[in-house]
Amino acid sequence: MCGIAGFCNRPQNWQQNIEKMNERMYHRGPDAGGVWANENADVVFGHRRLSIVDLSESGAQPMLSSSGRYVCVFNGEIYNYKKIKDKLITEKRVTAFRGTSDTEVLLEAFEAYGVRETISICKGMFAIALYDRDTKKITLIRDRIGEKPLYYGFVNGGFVFASDIGSISVLEGFNNGIDTKVLQLYFIHGYIPAPYSIYKDIYKLDAGCMLEIDAPYDDPKISTYWSVREAAKYGESNPFKGTRKEAADELERLLKEAISEQMSADVPVGAFLSAGIDSSTIVALMQAQSMSKVRSFTIGMDDEKHNEAVYAAQIAKHLGTQHTELYISAKDAKEVIPKLSWMFGEPFADSSQIPTYLVSKMTRSHVTVSLSGDAGDELFCGYMSYSSIGRIWNKMKGYPYGIRKICSALLTGCPLIRNNQILQTKSYLLGAKSPEHLYELSNAQEASNLNIALERSVYPYKHNQHPYGDLKDTQSRIMLMDMEVYHPDDILVKVDRTAMAVSLETRVPMLDKDVVEFAWTLPIDYKKQGNEGKLVLKDVLYRYVPKEMMDRPKTGFAIPITRWLKEPELREWAETLLDRKLIESQGILNADEVRRIWDDFIENNNWRIQIWYILMFQSWMLEQKK
Repeated sequence: MCGIAGFCNRPQNWQQNIEKMNERMYHRGPDAGGVWANENADVVFGHRRLSIVDLSESGAQPMLSSSGRYVCVFNGEIYNYKKIKDKLITEKRVTAFRGTSDTEVLLEAFEAYGVRETISICKGMFAIALYDRDTKKITLIRDRIGEKPLYYGFVNGGFVFASDIGSISVLEGFNNGIDTKVLQLYFIHGYIPAPYSIYKDIYKLDAGCMLEIDAPYDDPKISTYWSVREAAKYGESNPFKGTRKEAADELERLLKEAISEQMSADVPVGAFLSAGIDSSTIVALMQAQSMSKVRSFTIGMDDEKHNEAVYAAQIAKHLGTQHTELYISAKDAKEVIPKLSWMFGEPFADSSQIPTYLVSKMTRSHVTVSLSGDAGDELFCGYMSYSSIGRIWNKMKGYPYGIRKICSALLTGCPLIRNNQILQTKSYLLGAKSPEHLYELSNAQEASNLNIALERSVYPYKHNQHPYGDLKDTQSRIMLMDMEVYHPDDILVKVDRTAMAVSLETRVPMLDKDVVEFAWTLPIDYKKQGNEGKLVLKDVLYRYVPKEMMDRPKTGFAIPITRWLKEPELREWAETLLDRKLIESQGILNADEVRRIWDDFIENNNWRIQIWYILMFQSWMLEQKK
C-alpha cells in the first residue's frame, strides 16, 4: 500500500512540486519516498512507500523495468504475482529477478505481454502509473472494483495524477474551483460518484478503467478493461447449475484461495471482526488456513444499540483467534470529526467513517495489514433495502407511469405536505419509472433535498446512464447499482482513507475477481429468501461458527450521531458551520433550505441524513481556508 503522484509539462520547480505532492500523502507511505523525472523533466513521478512485500531497497519505487523501457509507480498489491513470476521464468521471458516485489513482476510482465494482457491476468487491488520511455505514453490503471484511489486531471493546463486529491491541491498555482455541478449528487449520496471530484477539471479514474495519454499530454483516452455490469450480465446468462450446497462448496473454495493469497505479506497481518456475517466468515477462513492464531480486532461502545464487541469476542473465542478489542467513548469518536476533511480531501459523509478510523488506528498498533469483510451485502443480497424496493415497486407498477409522475409533481409541490417528511418521501418516490429509478430517488429521500445546493444542474452518472433492466431480477439490479457506485465510491473510499490515515493496508477478499464473477452466477434464491439474505455465505460460515451464535439482529457499525448533534459540544460546532451569514457569504448552498432542515431536526426531531452531508461539506469548506 502506497501513494503515487505525478505531472507533466511543469519543468519549473518540478522537484519542489513533486516533493510537496509526496509530503501531502506521507501517511499513505511513511517508510520511504522516491522521485523520478525523465531527461527534460516533462514527465515526473513520485511515490510514498508502505513496505508490505520485499522490505528491501529492491522494492523501492519509482521502479524501472530491467530493460529501462518502463517506469512505474504502483499503489496496492498483485495477489497472484508469484504465479505470474513463475510464468515469466518458465517461458524464459525473464532469467532472474533483482528482488521479490510484486512491482518488479508487474513491470517485467508489462514488458513481456503488453499492458492489457498483463492486467487481464492480474488479481489484486491497484492504482498504477506507467511511463513508456520509447513511445512517451503514460498509462494509468485502476483495479476492477475500485479499491485503490486514482485522481487525474489538469492544473494550469498540465496533466496531473495522484492517489490523494489533496496531493493535487498542493501543487503550485492550483486554482481549480469547486465544481458545483457535482453538489446535487453529493447531497443525494453523501459522496461524489466517479468520475467526478469536488474540483473542476479533476476526476476519479473509474474502476476497471485504463487511461492512456501521449505527448504533449493534453488529450487522455479512457477505456474499460473489465466491467462489473458485464460480469453480472454474463453471470445471469450463464447461471450456476448446482445445488445450494454445491454453491457453498465452490464459494468456500474461492474464498479460501483469495484469503490465502491475501494473507501473504512480509509484515504482520490481521483482520477486522465486527461480529457480522461477512467479517466472521473472513476470520473463520483465515483461522482455518493458519498454523498460528490469527489476529482479530474489534472496537466497542458503551451504547448497546451500537455495540457488537461482546458478540465479536464470543466468535473470536470459538474460532481461537488472538483477539484485541478497544472500547471507545463518545469523546474518542468526537475527536475524530475535525480530522475528517483533511483525511478525505473532498466532501465525504458516511458517518461510519468515524468508527472505521478508530478501529484502523487500534489495529495499526498491532499489524500493518488487515483483511476486511466488505462486499458481502452487495454481492449476496444482504441489505433489507433490496427487498423493500421490490415490494414498493410491485405496489406502484400497476399504475401508469404518466399518471404517477403527474401525481408525484403535484403532491411534492403541495405546501400542506412540505413539512411532513413521510408524505414528502412517498410523494417523491411515486414518480419512479423503474426499480432502478426508485432506488435512485430513495437515496435523495425527498425532492426538497435537491434544493440544498444553489446549482440545480447535475452531471449524468452510472445510475442514470445505463439502460434500466439490464438484469432480469429486481434485487440483482439494485445490487448491481450498489456495486457500480455505492461500494466503490462510499464503502471502499471510507475504508481506504481512514485506514491509510494511520498507514494501515486493508484487503478485501470478497472483491477477488473470481469470487465476484462467481457471485453473479448464483440464483437469487441462493442469496435471499423472504427477508433473509446472504444465504449461501451463511452456509459457508455455519461450517465454522454455530448458527445460534450468529442468530441475532444486525447491529451495524455506526455511531449515535443524531443524539450527539443535540448535545452542547457538537451542537455548537454544527451551529457554527450552519450559520446563515457564513452560508450566504460562500454563495454555494441555499441558506433557507439548510436552516429549514436543521430547525426541523432540532425542533421536531425529524432527522435527515443530509444534515451530516451538509456538515461535512461545510467542514471541508473551512479546511480549504487553512
